[in-house]
Amino acid sequence: MRTEGKHIIMDASGCKPELLNDLEYLKGLLKEAAERASATILNVAFHHFTPQGVSGVVVISESHLSIHTWPENGYAALDFYTCGDIDPAAACEHVAEALGATHIQTTMVARGEELDGKYLHRVEKTEEKNNEKELSLFP
Repeated sequence: MRTEGKHIIMDASGCKPELLNDLEYLKGLLKEAAERASATILNVAFHHFTPQGVSGVVVISESHLSIHTWPENGYAALDFYTCGDIDPAAACEHVAEALGATHIQTTMVARGEELDGKYLHRVEKTEEKNNEKELSLFP
């Protein structure tokens, strides 16, 4: 069935706290992730919270990549939503590795499936990986 987009929701645990609190690093990382997914970057907006944590979004012509971090917990919540022929898995894998995540959970959702004039989403798969040496999200 045809869908309008692919949405990967990723929770990354065991990340390096200093990276999760570095606004410029995270901004560059999400821009790199968009480029690895062959996406076209349109706009970038990030905010550093006091005393810690960063939220940001990279708007791409194919949709968006976003992150929200909790350095004190070594945790990052991410969304990779793309339309068209872009595959968000490349972006996910790059970010998980760059943050030093030791455990990730991903859920892939097919967005915009048309059924009787309504557009719906469908969970395609949920995976967990707990491997400090190699993170392969989508074999």
